[in-house]
Amino acid sequence: MSPRTTLAVARRVLTQLRRDRRTLAMLLLLPCLLISLLAWIYTNDSRVFDRVGPALLAIFPFTIMFLVTSVTTLRERSSGTLERLLAMPMGKLDFLLGYAVAFAVVAAAQSVLAVAISVGLLDLEVAGPVWLLTVVAVVDAVLGTALGLLVSAFARTEFQAVQFMPALVIPQILLCGLIVGRDDLPGVLGAVSDVLPLSYAVDAMTHLSLTTTTAEVWADLAVVAGFVVAGLALGAATLRRRTA
Repeated sequence: MSPRTTLAVARRVLTQLRRDRRTLAMLLLLPCLLISLLAWIYTNDSRVFDRVGPALLAIFPFTIMFLVTSVTTLRERSSGTLERLLAMPMGKLDFLLGYAVAFAVVAAAQSVLAVAISVGLLDLEVAGPVWLLTVVAVVDAVLGTALGLLVSAFARTEFQAVQFMPALVIPQILLCGLIVGRDDLPGVLGAVSDVLPLSYAVDAMTHLSLTTTTAEVWADLAVVAGFVVAGLALGAATLRRRTA
């Protein structure tokens, strides 16, 4: 693994995103628009928005980054770009880390915008430090990137990449504590929830909205970061140069 090669890949991806204005707009603005829509829906009951808003600050970036990363990476492979890149002195891990770094930059901008609008304009009540709320949102978005890179290795078309959303993303949304508290889930579903990374991101966001203590937040954040590392490692092990 070469840091110079990784940064070169990251610069290339950022250059591509800058030219693709529609994708860039979706990455940066869609979470802000969705959280604003939610606040509008609960205009007459701000307590509901204060309860679910932090969780959605974890869910929206995760989902969007998963979708964009999986489709973009598959497009690189199906077009032959990945095969040409890997013919150079560059390993699979360099490629994946380059993508992760590039999308982490986008995730940081995305999360700063979403948190700023939620707390500054939409009056989302947060007891803990806002900067830590932003850090959790960024790490969660990078988690979406890591899982998107991983599943792209198992898809042959962009449509198949999108099909992984119902299998990997929606169950996590249903079991992360957004709809029903994780402590109130049936035993089997609670056990499943305990091994899903999004659950820990939502727990961290919810904890920050309720209390000023941060020890549990850092513990949850460490779990999410562990899933990021595992996702990138498995992605490097399973990444194919091109579709069959």
